[in-house]
Amino acid sequence: MRRKENESAERSRNGKRKSTKRKEPRAAERKERRDRNADKDRKRGNRQVIAVAYCVVIVFLGMIGYLVKFMVQDSQEIINNPANKRQELLAERIVRGDIVSSDGRVLATTETDQKGNETRVYPYKNVFCHVVGRVWNSKTGIELEQSFPLLTSHVNPLKQLSNQLQGQKNQGDIVVTTLNAKLQQIAYDALGNQKGAVVAIEPSTGKVLAMVSKPDYDPNTVRSEWDSLVADEAGNSALLNRATQGLYPPGSTFKILTAMEYMRENPSFDKYRYECSGSDTFGGNVIRCYNGEHHGTVDLKSSLAHSCNGSFAHIGVGLNRKSYRKLCEAFGFNSSLGVKFVSSRSRFVLDEKSDTAEAAQTAIGQGKTTITPLQNALISATIANDGVMMTPYLVDHTESVDGHVVKKYEPQEKRTVISRKRANQVTRMMRSVVSDGTAAALRNLPYPVAGKTGTAEIDSEGTSHAWFVGFAPAADPKIAVSVIVEGAGTGSQYAVPIAAKMLEEYLGN
Repeated sequence: MRRKENESAERSRNGKRKSTKRKEPRAAERKERRDRNADKDRKRGNRQVIAVAYCVVIVFLGMIGYLVKFMVQDSQEIINNPANKRQELLAERIVRGDIVSSDGRVLATTETDQKGNETRVYPYKNVFCHVVGRVWNSKTGIELEQSFPLLTSHVNPLKQLSNQLQGQKNQGDIVVTTLNAKLQQIAYDALGNQKGAVVAIEPSTGKVLAMVSKPDYDPNTVRSEWDSLVADEAGNSALLNRATQGLYPPGSTFKILTAMEYMRENPSFDKYRYECSGSDTFGGNVIRCYNGEHHGTVDLKSSLAHSCNGSFAHIGVGLNRKSYRKLCEAFGFNSSLGVKFVSSRSRFVLDEKSDTAEAAQTAIGQGKTTITPLQNALISATIANDGVMMTPYLVDHTESVDGHVVKKYEPQEKRTVISRKRANQVTRMMRSVVSDGTAAALRNLPYPVAGKTGTAEIDSEGTSHAWFVGFAPAADPKIAVSVIVEGAGTGSQYAVPIAAKMLEEYLGN
């Protein structure tokens, strides 16, 4: 009996030993798994810490970059905002600086009487009212664009300190514009009492040489005349800068772009022929040449020279709409010009859904297409500059009253729109407009002129805006001009003479 008990106890002990032996490997495995998981957790935690550290560094660097950008660029724009109260604080200790032309004429200055009262004075009165602007009843023009620099003084620091100790204001910096005072005056006088606008640009840089808009107003008396200007009972819109904000049908000046697109789609464009009988029908719409003139057989060059509506309507209905639109948008339609002053967007709306009649009208500069005089000047300037479009600008530099340059504004290339070869081809065609066509009044100038006239109909009674765009000298362009005279008639009769006077003033007679 005792032997059986001993054998049973022995088996029990052996079983426990065997059970312990089976459990030991499992415990080791569990410990190993726990160690591996712990290691993974540590690595995952390290990666998270590193990721957070990288994010912090990136955010920190971004903040530094933003602060640098703000200090260098954005701070001036924010301070220059007319709603920014800091301008009022600056005006309490700084006399607003002068605005002068590129030829040294004072366009705006601040006069102080014996009692310390300051008055902003515009010596040229109405002549520069839109482009230079005003400071009363909201700032406009260069007065708005350069408000912060005009209220910033870079005179000698010791002199600044001395003035502050004596309770005297320091003189603000001088804004030197790109505007030519003599050219501006010529354009202003030539436009006379007619409504319209004139723009002149230096093609190689984008400098705006002249910018006139009529009707106008005297910024010296704008406060006393404000109510009547706003009421505008005569419908003059004198406060509007037509040169940059006025939108007009381009008329035949748009045929430059229509011809360019045809040349792009048809490499053998010199073989183009059209038989003009004075009128033609497109999509049920009759297109007539001016005064029903019969031009006979014309090629592309003579079509532009004589501004043949039938020929260009014929060309327009056959163009690739998508490509046509792309070219026009490359020249600035449907987008901002990227200028620092207020300007409207020129519009080109023709697309693949437009009908034949609309395509024909668009090709001759009618239809729904609208353009600003500035945009039209820029198109000519781009062709004159071998197809490279420059960004128009109005300020050359700012300087202290001591004559030290504070900031210089450099020309900025916007984009290459067409090749030099194409630009030269279009230039030769525009030369024919002067030598053999509708701008013949310019052929007697001592330098070759390239241009295009335009007569844009605006109502069923035949009222038309007169256009001219062009540049000179054609071989080495120094100036590109855009002229529009509202409701006057033909471009050759009313716009070309204004352009001629401007070219004579700028290039000599």
